[in-house]
Amino acid sequence: MEGVEIKVKDSKKGRGLYSNQHYKVGDVILEEAPLVSCQFAWNELYQYTACENCLRSLETAEAMAQRLTSNPALVLPFPECCEVKQDLIVHCPNCQVSYCGTACRDRAWASHHKALCLGRDRENPEHPLNKLHDTWRNIHFPPETASVMLLLKMIAMVKQAEDSVSVLSEFSQFVQATVNEEEHAVHKLLGSQFQDQLEMLRHMVSDTFYDEKVQQWLTPEGFRSMFALMGTNQQGIGSSSISVWVKNCDALELGEGEREQLDAFIDQLYKDLDKVSGTFLNCEGVGLYSMQSACNHSCRPNAEIEFNNQNYVLSLVAVEDISPEEEICISYLDECDKERSRHSRQKMLRENYLFMCGCPKCLEQADDPDVTSEEDSDEEEEEEEEEDMNDIY
Repeated sequence: MEGVEIKVKDSKKGRGLYSNQHYKVGDVILEEAPLVSCQFAWNELYQYTACENCLRSLETAEAMAQRLTSNPALVLPFPECCEVKQDLIVHCPNCQVSYCGTACRDRAWASHHKALCLGRDRENPEHPLNKLHDTWRNIHFPPETASVMLLLKMIAMVKQAEDSVSVLSEFSQFVQATVNEEEHAVHKLLGSQFQDQLEMLRHMVSDTFYDEKVQQWLTPEGFRSMFALMGTNQQGIGSSSISVWVKNCDALELGEGEREQLDAFIDQLYKDLDKVSGTFLNCEGVGLYSMQSACNHSCRPNAEIEFNNQNYVLSLVAVEDISPEEEICISYLDECDKERSRHSRQKMLRENYLFMCGCPKCLEQADDPDVTSEEDSDEEEEEEEEEDMNDIY
């Protein structure tokens, strides 16, 4: 891709994404669609309607606000600021899965949906695919971090591809972990009973979607590797028709009094949303991205990920000036976690991403005492209490 290049400059660190040109703060370094993506299972069950292909929210801002505030009488001003085009929404003629338009529907059918379409069995709880979804939800509760559907789509893509070798090659680019690291990654996804749960999922997937082209993914070792691959390389995706409506409202040219009234309405809306739904406000899913997956972590990143198109297209945006040959790094931690102590950051990165950070910020703080923040101490106490309870039972 012009402007950036994946290189291996340090064998211990592995591959990284490097700039081939100057970027200023705010520049979009690249935009990228995922090789594969899917909506989270619980998110879909809770009626966050999204395009099955690109994850664009299909619910109007007003309808989403009514649902998330439990107030069906709520009316949003300036409805023209909502960008959801419901007249363009189409459905799979067989199973009625929704898409934001014909282009996404056709793309999905050609890529993966032909192999996964349930037809008239979409509402049948006994269909193997529905049973798999139900099993997954019962072992992976919100807040969600993964979905077995991502693996099913990968299998479907290989099965449908005219050139399955090329599709397999695209997925092989993602970093494979060691056996111990794989077990750790899967444990984080599935919890303390991960081995039994993983084997149960493997049998369910194999019984329904076995194909000799992906037989290496469906052995016990291969299945564990695929889950570890997803756990260490996947990128969260979020879209919200409410946030788009708010952004467009902010851009309106209004008189002072009208602006104050609108701002007060939006402030109250967010309070009501928080009271009823908390932080679960978006259509959420996950995807695997070729270029973004090569971005290494830094606790002082020079780039960040945004979803400016309100679908699965990822934008990598510079937050610092970047020079040619400089490595482009993002933070794997959220804004709050990024400001915690070095010891806390290292702990989270080690547990969730299986590496010790050696970024400039961590090196500068190498002599800081190995103590956690008050929040971390509370979390550790809760973890210890939970372990004690598990020991009792």
